[in-house]
Amino acid sequence: MGKLSNPRNTIEVIAEHNFDFRKRFGQNFLVDESVILRALEAAEVGGNDVVFEIGPGIGTLTQYLCEAAYQVAAIEIDRKLIPILKDTLKKYENVRIINEDVLKTDLLDLAREFEAGNPGAHLFVPKHPLKIVANLPYYITTPILMSLFRNKVPAQSVTVMVQKEVADRMTAQPGTKDYGALSVAVQYYSSPRLVEIVPPESFLPRPKVTSAVITMHLYEEMPVRPKDEDLFMAVVRAAFEQRRKTLVNAIGSNPAISCGKDNVRQALEQMGKSPSVRGETLSVEEFAQLSDLLKI
Repeated sequence: MGKLSNPRNTIEVIAEHNFDFRKRFGQNFLVDESVILRALEAAEVGGNDVVFEIGPGIGTLTQYLCEAAYQVAAIEIDRKLIPILKDTLKKYENVRIINEDVLKTDLLDLAREFEAGNPGAHLFVPKHPLKIVANLPYYITTPILMSLFRNKVPAQSVTVMVQKEVADRMTAQPGTKDYGALSVAVQYYSSPRLVEIVPPESFLPRPKVTSAVITMHLYEEMPVRPKDEDLFMAVVRAAFEQRRKTLVNAIGSNPAISCGKDNVRQALEQMGKSPSVRGETLSVEEFAQLSDLLKI
């Protein structure tokens, strides 16, 4: 069997295993080697790295990861794909196929098992740098990313294929239409970079949307440190849940924060901001400052 980046080989594997695409898992298999190589380059996968791949599908990208990395853990939720992965990856001895929902998988424990982590962010030095690579199901992109961030998975970088509109939001700057809660969260935890725009014809079957590869280098030392991260995140969510509202109204009336409009108004005044300001204008640093001022 040749590489699955060749559409003919992918079609043969799907036919051989009588595989039916399942819409609820958002299954579109990448069949473009140039995109795969660019993703590997962006992720900087090397021979000492451990890679956690989320959603390997039939193993297209996994084949390349196995050839580039020390070890690969391929985490796939669809049990019908497991026999296919065992077939397409049978020549590789450095891959472990895990049939689990990544949102229910203890990635911290898995990292310890592989002795992998982010060497620059630990008091101890793990044996292997950890990198995460994924062609994420578009319907669950944000929950997966936030789970990786909030659970402090010790990866050096996260390189993902997402819908282009989501990539635009992840990299958006304050004052732009795409800037929102996801922008703040991604840029709080990492430094994101758009790698490549990927057209529908790079997949089988073709999706109805354009995709993008984006890589996020996780901060070893957080440049922004709010006093209370949970409150910081709650303030960000409240600011964008009804983004046309002023921050005074959006945050001051939010039951999850319970600080009152007067406290928000006073905090904004201390920051030199107008009481009519909206969340889309605040930077990550300013959201942290605001949450610190609201912390009682």
